[in-house]
Amino acid sequence: MAGHSKWANIKHKKAATDAKRGKIWTRLIKEITVAARMGGEDVDSNPRLRLAVDKAADANMPKENVTRAIQRGAGTLEGADYEEVRYEGYGIGGAAIVVDCMTDNRVRTVAEVRHAFSKYGGNMGTEGSVAFLFQHCGQMFFAPGTNEDALMEAALEAGADDVVTDEEGGIEVICAPFSLSDLRASLEKAGFKAEVAEVVMKPNTETVFAGDEGIKMQKLLDALENLDDVQEVFTNAIIED
Repeated sequence: MAGHSKWANIKHKKAATDAKRGKIWTRLIKEITVAARMGGEDVDSNPRLRLAVDKAADANMPKENVTRAIQRGAGTLEGADYEEVRYEGYGIGGAAIVVDCMTDNRVRTVAEVRHAFSKYGGNMGTEGSVAFLFQHCGQMFFAPGTNEDALMEAALEAGADDVVTDEEGGIEVICAPFSLSDLRASLEKAGFKAEVAEVVMKPNTETVFAGDEGIKMQKLLDALENLDDVQEVFTNAIIED
């Protein structure tokens, strides 16, 4: 099925991620640590940890960093005790925003998130105020020019929930959150390598921004993403060039 063009947004996000690799490593270390603490240090029996380790490999993180993070999570090395916390709110024009954090100081984190919302034209919401507008899922994007029919057949056979092609020919594959690693491996074996593969909060509906409104919304999202305790920012805003 066809959908709104998202390819420019995906390229923008990938470029931004590549530009902040050091910060990405810090976030991944937190995710690996928490995943190991919650589900154990065995990658094969802990889907969340496997996803985090796969993502660390994508980000070219040294294996010794990954090992130390797993050991901290398992309790064999000392380290900060992080907790997960989610904040929800509204951006420009009421666009929905979900902010996932890992922190060792919840008071500091909520103050920083609230300040970013208010400074850049948004508002903090209450728990549950916008999360219902999103679906927790695994998401992969394949570049325009990928063989749509062959990818769709391989993805659905390997257990994907949906395959969507946008106006530019980019292909999005959706699956259950912790099926992502297995599905990705199956598709790579079939010759399909995703440009982006991650577990996300995918919006059920989208709001398109352009011009000054788009610039304001992007500033708010950037301010939230640049906070040290923020792991991920999800929104139903699509910002066009």
